[in-house]
Amino acid sequence: METLETYRRLYENYREVLRAGSAPLMDACRDQAAACWLQAGFPSTKSESYRHCDLKEALSIDYGMNLYRLGVPAHPGDVFRCDVPTLSTQLFFIVNDLYYPGKQPVQLPEGVLCGSLTTLMREHAGRLRPYYDQLRCQGTDAMAAMNTAFCQDGFLLFVPRGVVVDKPIQLIQMFQGEIDIMATRRLLVVLEEGASATLIVCDHAISQSRYFSNQVAEIYVGKNAGLSYYEMEMTHDRTCRVANTFIRQDEGARFVTQQSGLENGLTRNNLSLTFVGRHASASLSGLTLVSRRQKTDNHVLVDHAAPDCQSDQLYKYVLDDEARAVFGGRVLVRPDAQRTQASQLSAGLCNTDKVSMLAQPQLEIYADDVKCGHGSATGQIDENALFYMRQRGLSEEEARMFLKYAFASQVIDRIELEPLKDRMRMLVGKRFRGELAKCIDCKICP
Repeated sequence: METLETYRRLYENYREVLRAGSAPLMDACRDQAAACWLQAGFPSTKSESYRHCDLKEALSIDYGMNLYRLGVPAHPGDVFRCDVPTLSTQLFFIVNDLYYPGKQPVQLPEGVLCGSLTTLMREHAGRLRPYYDQLRCQGTDAMAAMNTAFCQDGFLLFVPRGVVVDKPIQLIQMFQGEIDIMATRRLLVVLEEGASATLIVCDHAISQSRYFSNQVAEIYVGKNAGLSYYEMEMTHDRTCRVANTFIRQDEGARFVTQQSGLENGLTRNNLSLTFVGRHASASLSGLTLVSRRQKTDNHVLVDHAAPDCQSDQLYKYVLDDEARAVFGGRVLVRPDAQRTQASQLSAGLCNTDKVSMLAQPQLEIYADDVKCGHGSATGQIDENALFYMRQRGLSEEEARMFLKYAFASQVIDRIELEPLKDRMRMLVGKRFRGELAKCIDCKICP
């Protein structure tokens, strides 16, 4: 209660500052979201959805918040060096929660809006009004409501009807600063009918301060549109990330997403996807590598609210040392969602007797003409396979590394962007060898 009261006073005392630093459309949602957040309070282990994810310690830290939007002396284009072979992307940057344009000129098809959320919402309020905060307000997560209350800027990608963005867009989100920082990060992605795009979002931390990222992403995939959305987290043990991702798919829409956690402290990912049109499909996957005392909690809800849709989930975890991981997956098939096809699989590879892995798969089906299934497996490396590899001259350490890599490769293979897939293979291999997962010549990851 003391922490909640601190942030309540902060919101009330700086209400006009928040308003001045954002767009009118963003400000219109602020008070209602704040009321929902303050009424619900911060998530605690007393609630069912956060029972195994304790944010109390992370929220008790006295973070700085850049409410006055003071510029950070940062030049992200000079710091970031993405050496993914043959992966040519349009680069955009967020430092803490401030938007920074990249130094390289951006060339996007006519009509595409991409860049600062606040700037573009001021300039195109009428066009964006049907989308901002519409998916978030349908949820119940208090951290997402807090995001709307404090949000002042973010990243926007709007692709108009029939436009194909061939070149992938890459958003680099950096934490920088010698003080402890809480960042309110917001993403809005809208693809109109027949549009297509690929978005890669990478989280990094430059210094070793304590950081808290409270992120909301709202994603609209219109009729017969297609979006590939990749997230990669490479931070450190002193970070906390709470990310709420809301997706709405219209008729014939195709959505592919993968969340990769290579280095983190405490991470909670909430993903909620709803099919509202027929013949839509979604492929959702995640690969989490946790060691030391790191914790990752992925909660996924796929709501089949329309018939003839298909969803596929695959989430894998590799746990070392004293790491903890949770997978909570729920597939909801509503009464009118006939001919639904849905699959859900989670698996955890536990490499010590001190790790903890909890899987909670759920199918909730109210239609009778469906093909649905789920599975969950948690265990250790197969001793027979380990013996087989050691008989061929590998040390025990090398054999274990190769078996862990083989376990993870099924998720990596789902990446459709070949250069990114190759890069992930290399980063995962480095992680299993005990090396820091960082790009060559990149100054971000220490």
